[in-house]
Amino acid sequence: MSTEHTNSPRADSPQSAAQAAREARQAPAVESPDLADPILELAQAMEGPLRIPAHTPDAVRDNVASLEDRLIGGQREFRRREVAAEAGISLHSARKLWRAIGFPELGDDEVFFTKADKAALGTMVGMVREGKLTEETAISLMRSVGQMTDRMVVWQIEALVEDMIANQNMSDRQARRQLFSMLPEIIPAIEDLLLYSWRRQLNSAVHRMALRVETGVAAYKQDSPEADGGTPLPLARAVGFADLVSYTSLSRRMNERTLAKLVQRFEAKCAEIISVGGGRLVKTIGDEVLYVAETPQAGARIALSLSRELAQDELFPQTRGAVVWGRVLSRLGDIYGPTVNMAARLTSLAEPGSVLTDALTANTLRNDARFVLTAQEITAVRGFGDIQPYELSPGEGAGLVID
Repeated sequence: MSTEHTNSPRADSPQSAAQAAREARQAPAVESPDLADPILELAQAMEGPLRIPAHTPDAVRDNVASLEDRLIGGQREFRRREVAAEAGISLHSARKLWRAIGFPELGDDEVFFTKADKAALGTMVGMVREGKLTEETAISLMRSVGQMTDRMVVWQIEALVEDMIANQNMSDRQARRQLFSMLPEIIPAIEDLLLYSWRRQLNSAVHRMALRVETGVAAYKQDSPEADGGTPLPLARAVGFADLVSYTSLSRRMNERTLAKLVQRFEAKCAEIISVGGGRLVKTIGDEVLYVAETPQAGARIALSLSRELAQDELFPQTRGAVVWGRVLSRLGDIYGPTVNMAARLTSLAEPGSVLTDALTANTLRNDARFVLTAQEITAVRGFGDIQPYELSPGEGAGLVID
């Protein structure tokens, strides 16, 4: 891209919000929004979002400027080469780290970075130099933070906007304007909650890891160091899917807001059940959730509870699911491998209201009285050939207790 300096900031403009706010007050008035092409107006604004149109209230401009100064740790003072040079690394290496966390591509003359940005880069570079991380691992960690926090921020903003629309009788535009003045009051609490949750999640992961390493060798059939390192899919997990039947036709009959409420309720309900069962929600894709659990028993209990609880909710159509025990590869917060594919295929084969599993998982669960396993017809499954599905049903005991 060109590094020639221009006076018009782009969507990732390095110009400070405070400076942009001052210039916006001096800028000539833009065409009335009633007469302007709204799509063109939006496109032009997104090319330089800090040059706010003249008809924007002063309070909004001031709030945006104040928020930027608070959120990014002060004024933008440095160019990319200056930050890379101070960290003692090449611009090429610095760009790889910045791209991983989600920064835009910048020109040499663009003043984008703050003292906080310099400190963050120095921290990661320092860990690489001390041998605590490789460059590849540092990039992966930066990407994990960037992607997860990006999704989290979008989620939180939309949740706050929807709450104001629903409970304060605001329009979408009014709610988003109000959010600018509301955010300073809640940023400290959300920031504290983020750190608290990360520490608790890391602690849980440490305990699970210790349990698997010290006592799970026999369970995972890894009896020697060679066996432990000889598989490209190192994690033994129960992988489960649950989805809503006839979701596509249902979505065509709903307006956008009703459909959004259905999807949000589905994800919230599934997340609660999976959490109670000791599993982890990997992701939600519209009408489908993917989750993992540490043992086949835990995965089976979650699968049955999802089927039961979702069936009792009148808002949902029928659901179906599958759970399979096997090895997976975990990357970027997602999971991969034949076990995931098998669980997905079985979910598509399941009858509404039922949960399927494969022969290996059925054999693992067969001696547990909490589960009933019923053989189904041998079926050809794409990528796996002929397989023997089993329907999983509740046996003795009450299953997971969901308040």
